[in-house]
Amino acid sequence: MRKTALLFAGQGAQVVGMGKDLAAAFPSAQAWFDRANSALGCDLATVCFNGPDAALTRTEYAQPGIFLVSWVAFQLLKERVPVLDFEAAAGLSLGEFTALTAAGVMSFEDGLRVVSHRGRFMQEACEATHGGMTAIIGLDEALAREICEETGVELANLNCPGQIVISGELEKIERARELAKAKGAKKALPLPVAGAYHSRLMGGAQTKLQTALAAVPFRPPSVTVISNVTARPHGSVAEIRSVLVRQVTASVRWEESMRYLLAHGITRFIELGPGTALSGFMKRIDRHAQMFNVADLSSLEETVKALRA
Repeated sequence: MRKTALLFAGQGAQVVGMGKDLAAAFPSAQAWFDRANSALGCDLATVCFNGPDAALTRTEYAQPGIFLVSWVAFQLLKERVPVLDFEAAAGLSLGEFTALTAAGVMSFEDGLRVVSHRGRFMQEACEATHGGMTAIIGLDEALAREICEETGVELANLNCPGQIVISGELEKIERARELAKAKGAKKALPLPVAGAYHSRLMGGAQTKLQTALAAVPFRPPSVTVISNVTARPHGSVAEIRSVLVRQVTASVRWEESMRYLLAHGITRFIELGPGTALSGFMKRIDRHAQMFNVADLSSLEETVKALRA
């Protein structure tokens, strides 16, 4: 029997139109969008379906929007393949909240509201600072750490072999890009983001998020959920709250998280939510791992067909 882990998309995966074909094809999917609108008191579904792009890319819409579409993908997969079991879950940054919700730690409404608060708090931190992020392609972690030490930026994401994201003040990021190229990076690509996520510049969001999390009932996870901060399974409810606050400024240790799951017998991964970034990372981490994704109607049908075979 294959052991399965669910992987949930992170910020940056958002795209106008996400979830629209799923809602049109499945009344149960539309019901989740309606529940989300009621929980938040705004028409998040319309922003997901129709944009505009400028609205959807704002952190306060992107984060709950991706959470919602990922949740709908998860629910539809369970409907279509009711015998599917999963032993573990993980999510990239904001996707970690979706993974915890899928594991029963929070209710859907609580998870959505917390992510909405998180997005707003992080947007406020972006507007109070002048930060950015750059993806460095083709350097190892040791060289990336040297660049951070020399320029004062921070490691934001350790995604997969050959792809590391750095974060910090804009002028420092520009120096880091130049240094990365000098050290042999194939590319150093500025990312179209509002600020310096997973760096100390997001510190202004932490106290607010801590307060928001304290008001939400948490339960122990029903399956293993991997923490971005530790690359190990989450512990007690109190520890989950604490680590989620730390996660805002800490590095996302994605490659290490996936290697932990692989080492513990997970051989099948299902990416849920818009985009296929996590599938791409897995190809670089372990090309032998079985990988599926559910982002829209066509990928849902393909994954259902494969899982039923």
